[in-house]
Amino acid sequence: MKERMEDIQDLPGSQGTCTGVLHTDVVVIGNGPSGICLSYLLSGNWPYVNNHPHPNHILERKLRENPECSILQQDLQYLSEGLEGRSNNPVALLMDSLCHPNADLGTDEPSCLQWNHHPARNIPHVVLGKGPPGGAWQNMDGSMLTLSLGNWMELPQMEFRQWAQHHRSERKRTCMRCGQTHCISLPRSQHGGVNCVRQDRAYISDVAQYYRDYVKHMGLEKNFLVGSTVTSVRRLVVDCAFINQESGEQEASCQLHRPECCRMNMWEVRGVLQVGDLEQLFCYHAPHVVMAIGTTDIPNRLDLKGDIDNGVIVHDLREIEKAIANRELDEHSDPVMVVGAGLTAADAILCLRSCKIPVVHVFRRDVKDQGLIFKTLPDGFYPEYHKVYQMMKSKEGYPGYKSYPRHDVVEMSAGMKCVLKGPTRRCLGMIMEGSEKVVHVSKILVLIGARPSLSFLGNNGTELAVDSTKQVSSKKNPIDVDPFTFESAKARGLYAVGPLVGDNFVRFVKGGPLGIASHLVKTMMDSDSTKW
Repeated sequence: MKERMEDIQDLPGSQGTCTGVLHTDVVVIGNGPSGICLSYLLSGNWPYVNNHPHPNHILERKLRENPECSILQQDLQYLSEGLEGRSNNPVALLMDSLCHPNADLGTDEPSCLQWNHHPARNIPHVVLGKGPPGGAWQNMDGSMLTLSLGNWMELPQMEFRQWAQHHRSERKRTCMRCGQTHCISLPRSQHGGVNCVRQDRAYISDVAQYYRDYVKHMGLEKNFLVGSTVTSVRRLVVDCAFINQESGEQEASCQLHRPECCRMNMWEVRGVLQVGDLEQLFCYHAPHVVMAIGTTDIPNRLDLKGDIDNGVIVHDLREIEKAIANRELDEHSDPVMVVGAGLTAADAILCLRSCKIPVVHVFRRDVKDQGLIFKTLPDGFYPEYHKVYQMMKSKEGYPGYKSYPRHDVVEMSAGMKCVLKGPTRRCLGMIMEGSEKVVHVSKILVLIGARPSLSFLGNNGTELAVDSTKQVSSKKNPIDVDPFTFESAKARGLYAVGPLVGDNFVRFVKGGPLGIASHLVKTMMDSDSTKW
């Protein structure tokens, strides 16, 4: 049994304590790219338009109307109006357009932003995360390549390619197409081979290291509470004035609201901090809480009959890798069944085939379905995924690989037998049930998506979703927020960013922090214009 420390010690973000409670202005739950970017903005780093003209003439005209005014202080709805792109969030499109103009056209144009540091405009905050800064990136297979280009993974004021030239990415690796070895930081002109992939895609291990280094380089470590697990978030109706233990005078615990507003809106965030073998309880009170967690916490599961608790069904590729390392699986084993038609399933197939493990691939969609992710990926940049897609389409199959499109896994029976059900068909005007097939397997790896764990909220946060009768889902049922402030439409002072609002790519997650920081800054300016 782990020992527990009941007394709260020095933790980040505190403005003073009263009966063991820490007070701050903003609590950020999640220390991935969204949380890191928000901490950078709240630390007094403000974006301004620079001298580089934006290629979008309408946006350029808007930006030049108030060039001396920070983007945070401007009307984000006005600036983002009319922008189009691969995100449904207008502020995300605005931030992406400012950081990477014309990125979707394949150009590498300079950013239109410059960043000025205003120490006096720091907003006290704490960023809570279970592991090192970077969130889920720290738990991924580091040998995989990112889906996005490397420069799209970067955060403000620290170019990924420049960082890579002096850090771990400088290790040479073999190019996937030309067979030559070179660093991922090289420009296209220095790569070999006519069909060489431009190595702008980064290794996940490098991205994870970049985020850890970013927090150190930008001096944000003091705001991060690593090893913290949030157990409860609830709204309080409290008088947030408290007695300063040094002066004995009554003070407000936050800067962002007038005292009467604080009494109406205060959030309590409780959790446990892991310090070595000890556990330390913590409790923050803040008028603003930001949920910046990912969506990979709870894997989606199959609805199967039969024996499903025998350890055969797993939801994490690392379990398969462990079995391979322990020699429980080899090229003579029965196939590993991979269920799913996304990139995570494709990564698993690539891993298994590299180890010569036979694969049975089952997925519900038709191979011609336009919704398959492979349809949106240029084969020049993603040859490994297009190889998997080619295999999925093959009716004859490949040595060690067999696909079953439009099939469902319906039962796991004794003797490691998995029952598949094929598609329904029409015969003589009648709908016929799909035929069943029995496949012998050694493991079943289910990779059909995941959902966020919002267990610290009542009913796993479903009341905050667009459809409050269904579970929160990044793709189908995100958190319902104001599109420009990212504040919950159903709970004042509660915000959501990143995958929780549908932005799954780092390229677009910087928009959420911009919207939140802008909202808080404007609130502060309304409260005390002399300081701001």
